[in-house]
Amino acid sequence: MASQRPKTILIVEDEPEIAQLVKHYIEKNGFHSCIAKTGLEALEMVAIEHPDLVILDLMLPKMDGLEVCKAIRNKPETALLPIIMLTAKNEESDTIVGLELGADDYVTKPFSPNALVVRVKALFRRLERTNDHKPTSLTYGPLQMDLTRHELTVKGKEVPLTAKEFGLLEHLLRHPGRVLTRDMYV
Repeated sequence: MASQRPKTILIVEDEPEIAQLVKHYIEKNGFHSCIAKTGLEALEMVAIEHPDLVILDLMLPKMDGLEVCKAIRNKPETALLPIIMLTAKNEESDTIVGLELGADDYVTKPFSPNALVVRVKALFRRLERTNDHKPTSLTYGPLQMDLTRHELTVKGKEVPLTAKEFGLLEHLLRHPGRVLTRDMYV
């Protein structure tokens, strides 16, 4: 793992003390981190930073965490991005809604920063096991997609694509015959 780049974790939290606490523990454990203070800023940073995991507060200004989670899940290029909700909302119904909307884990405040880091590591471990069985390329007729290098070739010639175009094409190739709504790719 030393030769790989450190995984980037986006911390979406509007309370500076909590954001800095999480950042400290995340970075102490060898991860890179960045912080967003609002839901809108979080979506911008997901597009720019391409984090490997998001720790997401629910109660955020401008756009709440549930809306952010839905927006992340509705885009093909981020649909599988791991999300851990970290929130003061501790009712069972809140947990159920968060998990049903696509969170991979749900942690309530107050929380143990060490336990949060262990959950992050456990989620990455499960993903690595899953990714061991994923193909590194997709082929459809003359199209060849290299998923690790994000390259598309058609009849041996490289075709430049934006990240959004690549993600959309990958989604279409992985799910042939399925209808793709506008909300899923906008």
